[in-house]
Amino acid sequence: MELSLNRLRMLRELSRRGTLTEAAAALHYTPSAVSQQLAALEREVDVPLLEHVGRRVRLTEIGRVLAQHAEEILAAEERARIALEQARETLTADLTVGVLATLAGTLVPPTLATLAERHPGVHVRTREVVPEETQAAVRDGDLDLAFVLDYPTAPGSGALDGALESTLVGVEQLYLVAPRGTLSTPAAPGASAEEPPATAVPPRLADRGSAAPGAPVDLADLAGSSWVASGTDTEFGRALCAVCRAVGFTPRIAHQIDEQATAMAMVATGLGVTLVAELALPLRPANVDVFPFRDPIRRRITVIRRTSTRDRPSELAFVRAALDTAAALRLLEDPEGR
Repeated sequence: MELSLNRLRMLRELSRRGTLTEAAAALHYTPSAVSQQLAALEREVDVPLLEHVGRRVRLTEIGRVLAQHAEEILAAEERARIALEQARETLTADLTVGVLATLAGTLVPPTLATLAERHPGVHVRTREVVPEETQAAVRDGDLDLAFVLDYPTAPGSGALDGALESTLVGVEQLYLVAPRGTLSTPAAPGASAEEPPATAVPPRLADRGSAAPGAPVDLADLAGSSWVASGTDTEFGRALCAVCRAVGFTPRIAHQIDEQATAMAMVATGLGVTLVAELALPLRPANVDVFPFRDPIRRRITVIRRTSTRDRPSELAFVRAALDTAAALRLLEDPEGR
């Protein structure tokens, strides 16, 4: 009797997730396909692994035992793959990487280009992910690595599953984006009326065509503003609410928008103000102004992966490419010196 690793993987997912529908979604199969493969596994082992309870399917006692063994078998297979990868003279591998919309057009492409140049045998498939589901996808093996954003001001942000580890890739500053000409900012203390206002973004962004005039603003002065921003069901939205409450107000989110480019487009029409990370500033429309905060607001960019694969050469190569790309963008400079 030969046990199919793919079928054992399906059994493991059913054990983890509880329903055929959720197991199939995690494996990117249809529920009927998973059902057929599990039925084939039952025929292979010649014992009942599944039982019907109403309209649902659940594992029998021996099915649960086999699912536990499947965890061990698949973990051993993963270790064997890593050992083989380490033994090859030329690095070859397939990686699936989770990317976030705000990084997909900035940090990710040069990271992939750097990796391809250094290791043409490493093939990367990217998948845009929802931040709140990223850790589970990496932990369960749906993704090999993923970019994650950590907001120090948001409660619980940055907490990591025990089966995962993270590498700090960069630190971004967050900026206020307001409709052009609607937000006046006073000159810096000691500055004359003839002196130009402070630059809104650091020189490294000016190099990328993202500079805009604007003196630092106090977040507390925006208590009466309408906001175009994510809701509190997202880490970005919770971070915004946390920093605003820290200075005495709850932001009035008139337009709940997750995508920063869309939020800036709405700001350009006068619908409110928004908070934008510096890597997204090149996407801003023409009819907006950009301002730094007097007390800077920051977020961290990390790459997460499973602790069980920390020695996998292809993953280490990806992390190195991400770090070098971030360094080229100056994202790892001392935040207090920016």
